[in-house]
Amino acid sequence: MLRSGTARLRRHSHIHLLLHDMPDNEILIRVGAFLLCLLLLLGWEHVAPRRPVLSHHTLRRINNLALILISIIIIQLLPLLALAGMATLATERSLGLFNNIDLPFWLMVVLSMIVLDLTIYWQHRLFHKYEWLWRLHRVHHCDQEFDVTTGIRFHPLELIISVLVKSLVIVLIGAPAVAVVLFEVVLNILPMFNHSNVRIPRPIDKILRKIIVTPDMHRVHHSVIRDETNSNFCFSVPWWDHVFHSYRDQPREGHDNMHIGLEEFRGSETILLHKLLIQPFRRSSP
Repeated sequence: MLRSGTARLRRHSHIHLLLHDMPDNEILIRVGAFLLCLLLLLGWEHVAPRRPVLSHHTLRRINNLALILISIIIIQLLPLLALAGMATLATERSLGLFNNIDLPFWLMVVLSMIVLDLTIYWQHRLFHKYEWLWRLHRVHHCDQEFDVTTGIRFHPLELIISVLVKSLVIVLIGAPAVAVVLFEVVLNILPMFNHSNVRIPRPIDKILRKIIVTPDMHRVHHSVIRDETNSNFCFSVPWWDHVFHSYRDQPREGHDNMHIGLEEFRGSETILLHKLLIQPFRRSSP
């Protein structure tokens, strides 16, 4: 009995140390999770693709990866955009809701992740609603294919705005740094999964999409048909789309026949890196 109790305490101590060190290892954790997930999904896409790939497939993927690499470099060069550091600062100075009320640590972590997830949902909707935000976000939407690299294809300015929004929410709610790191890992992994060109049997997808956004669910959001584009905004759990009436079950034309992207941006301008970087400053395709 005593030995069992001692072992349990030792286990809890190890867990506490792991959680305590997590914010300090934020970059290592996020990069490691990102690369592992990327490689697994690339393999799955190769073995069991949902839709056939189009031309210039390799070049498009390289430029999508280059776009996220530029964003990562910019964000790492700006210390104010360090989210775990922002959470630690809020804790040290007793800023935000959770730093001023007495709640179990695990509950603060769970509630923080829920609030941040809801924040991303509404942020996503606002990027579709306002023209100046849509110009940034359409870099993501103009991809004519839908695969794992689409899930990381965002203009650097959009990601900077997103980080600033999350920073504000983190301070307001007093989110623990552990919750922030966990959420960012989820935010790195799940968009790659639900953008991936992988085949999931319909019965399994029907069950999965009750608890997580699946590729077939999110693919609807990348349709050229505008009211389909303005649906299925969730990136992790699907519940916000149901609560706020933005859920659409299937595309009108079916997954095999639907057209992906934006009608006004086709061809090389949806592939080449320099054109993606300047696209927000153009009104439409020439």
